[in-house]
Amino acid sequence: MTAEAIESGPRTGPGTSDTDADPAGDRPLRIALLTYKGNPFCGGQGVYVRHLARELARLGHSVEVIGAQPYPVLDEGVPLTELPSLDLYRHPDPFRTPKRGEYRDWIDAAEVATMWTGGFPEPLTFSLRARRHLAARRGEFDVIHDNQTLGYGLLADLGAPLVTTIHHPITVDRQLDLDAAPTRRRRASVRRWYAFTRMQKRVARRLPSVLTVSGSSKQEIVEHLGVSPGRVHVVHIGADTDLWSPDPEVAEVEGRIVTTSSADVPLKGLVHLVEALAEVRTGHPAAHLVVVGRRAEDGPVAQAIERHGLGDAVEFVKGISDAELVDLVRSARIACVPSLYEGFSLPAAEAMATGTPLVATTGGAIPEVAGPDGETCLAVPPADAGALAEALGRLLGDAELRERLGAAGRARVLARFTWKQAAIGTAALYREAIAARAATGPDGRR
Repeated sequence: MTAEAIESGPRTGPGTSDTDADPAGDRPLRIALLTYKGNPFCGGQGVYVRHLARELARLGHSVEVIGAQPYPVLDEGVPLTELPSLDLYRHPDPFRTPKRGEYRDWIDAAEVATMWTGGFPEPLTFSLRARRHLAARRGEFDVIHDNQTLGYGLLADLGAPLVTTIHHPITVDRQLDLDAAPTRRRRASVRRWYAFTRMQKRVARRLPSVLTVSGSSKQEIVEHLGVSPGRVHVVHIGADTDLWSPDPEVAEVEGRIVTTSSADVPLKGLVHLVEALAEVRTGHPAAHLVVVGRRAEDGPVAQAIERHGLGDAVEFVKGISDAELVDLVRSARIACVPSLYEGFSLPAAEAMATGTPLVATTGGAIPEVAGPDGETCLAVPPADAGALAEALGRLLGDAELRERLGAAGRARVLARFTWKQAAIGTAALYREAIAARAATGPDGRR
């Protein structure tokens, strides 16, 4: 059985057991799930690890997450083994210099040296720590699943077959950041920060099995990283449709638009949404934006808010609970994904699962998730504030359209994008990797 092009379906109903047997195999697997960064409140990696681990456990597998700071939030029954870094980018003191007593070994020294010279060390240093940790536990796992570390340390024989998730190539982020850099000095800084992508390219080409979350991401991995198409398998991820669900008791707030975004990341397209909001408010004065993410005190987004006098119309929230986040999305008239590119777009799937109508760009894999324009969402070109404004204004002014798109969006998620189906497809890929290693041996030779 192959995991290629798995389509997701809904959980079967109230009688479904929390420990449904994995239909792809006849014995539970022992899985080590690696994540060098598991922030549950910003970015998709922490969300992916949490929900995939939970659903794999519900299928009867034994899952242990091995991760570094910020540690992922995991559900009951999924253990976390902490593999700490020096946590050089923590808040409120990012880019800190550790005290002498914090250094434990040469990997710590390499981590600090890379940070001091403007690079991002965590993928490499986590991979080295993971290699050392797994070597001491050889034989305890049937499969090792790396969540986009792509570090040199994972090219060693880890004692079990390796499956690697690449959500999308970080080279895409690098190019967008370079395009947005205003000065030669800033471009040099961007190149140095993303120097780890050279390592990730080299590692990706040597990986036996790559899992990705969309057809768009597969194409990017082949083109940007040079991975053979036959080694890249698509398993769609999805929403927790029990949590992300409609609730008529949550009052809808007039004019509210919700988005999830990192203010300083050009990839997320927030500046274009702010520009669009200024235009929308000329026809819909109650229109306002709630951004799930950190407020940047300076930069293009902050400047656009100030330029258009939107200080009272744009609110940033962070660190809220899952329940609070779901209710925030439920309360919105519109959910918006303004990204220039996404490898999948969990925020789109989650918003659609609540029945909140969606306005989204056509960047990257977003159309695979959001569906056809006018049927399950309103779709606009990336980086087009005028088109965003037109779609937002149209939807704010048409309650019937909002209701129709909201219902169709939830139906699409239930039919295609659930975490249970993601876990089934991922487990099938694990079994293929185990069978391939048994046939060829750890060094890839028969």
